[in-house]
Amino acid sequence: MEALTLYELNLMVQQAIETQAPEVAWVAGELAEGRTMGNGHFYGEMVEKDPGTDAVIARARLTCWANQWQGLRQYFMDETGQDLRPGMSLMLEVRPTFHPQYGFSLQIQDIRPEFTLGGQQMKRRQILNQLEQDGILHDNRELTLPPLVQRIAVVSAASAAGWGDFRNQLLHNAAGLHFHVRLFPAVMQGRHVPESVMQALSQIEEEHEAWDAVCLIRGGGAQTDLSDFDSYPLAAYVAQFPLPVITGIGHERDETVLDHVAHTHLKTPTAVAAFLVSRMEGELQKVLDLQQRIPQAARLALAHEHRRLSLITQRLPQAVSQRTQRERSRHERCAMRLSFATRHRMERERHRQELLGQRIQALDPTLALKRGYAILRQEGGIVTQAALLDRNKALEIQMQDGTIRIDNTQEQ
Repeated sequence: MEALTLYELNLMVQQAIETQAPEVAWVAGELAEGRTMGNGHFYGEMVEKDPGTDAVIARARLTCWANQWQGLRQYFMDETGQDLRPGMSLMLEVRPTFHPQYGFSLQIQDIRPEFTLGGQQMKRRQILNQLEQDGILHDNRELTLPPLVQRIAVVSAASAAGWGDFRNQLLHNAAGLHFHVRLFPAVMQGRHVPESVMQALSQIEEEHEAWDAVCLIRGGGAQTDLSDFDSYPLAAYVAQFPLPVITGIGHERDETVLDHVAHTHLKTPTAVAAFLVSRMEGELQKVLDLQQRIPQAARLALAHEHRRLSLITQRLPQAVSQRTQRERSRHERCAMRLSFATRHRMERERHRQELLGQRIQALDPTLALKRGYAILRQEGGIVTQAALLDRNKALEIQMQDGTIRIDNTQEQ
């Protein structure tokens, strides 16, 4: 069997592609890498990943010549606000080509920026749905933001203009309000955003009792940069953070997942600073109002007490006189009741004594003697029964007019 040369085989593949493959086709995938050369040509690579395992299941080279690339690139940047970069979801119109020397590639003919933006929106919805299913979507929002937010931990890039604007507006506010602000630096653009922001938040969490709130800010940037903040691990961390989180990531047209899980969402770093200053000014105004109301309330209270004291002073003599009269009347009534009770008690006692005297008189033996009765005595004792008489002893009989002695002693 005669072998083919590599060149001959590649020519056959080239011919097959040119005759069998569509001339142009729209292809969706992820930009794995890409660069614009000095001559203006673009070279890159597109991949497709398995949704379940995230493993690459297809790969192809991308090319675009300078005269066409400049227009497509500018169009994409105008629509999305950002240049193409690895990790983006793209939809490209491509022409499949095969060169015997350079192999298979997809030559870019057109691009759809709305697909890139739409992919980001779909990813956000998926993350938000997962957060809601896990029951943590609103956890941070349910925390109480202190009335006085003075101790502020800030997560931002140290070199970001938004951080400088935020700090200047907060620390040099017109009301002269005092804020304690500390930056916890983090990467705010690119694929390392989630891990960098979580690392900064972890440092804050270790000393969370020292802070009233966390401000996560980034000034401006492309709309497609928002996808850097669309990470489930980062969103879950923010949702369950022990301090209220305020976001100001710098976009008017769109929101990140973090904006949905944060306690308070504002558009820009300066808007966050204005919110904090306004909140403090509101509390300051309450204090100033109290300062004005307290002296007024004190004056009203003193005037009220003065009037009350005057009325008491006027009513006191009359009240004392009335009370004295009531007490005098009460004492007189008590004296009358006591005198009556004493007389009544003495009368009862006198009557009782008379009854006792009558009873005593009725028991006097002299009265019985006058009625013809006699009293028998033996040896000085009264004899009340015949069986008690002793015939051998003398017997005395006492009558009204005298006593008779009968001597019954007999010799044996």
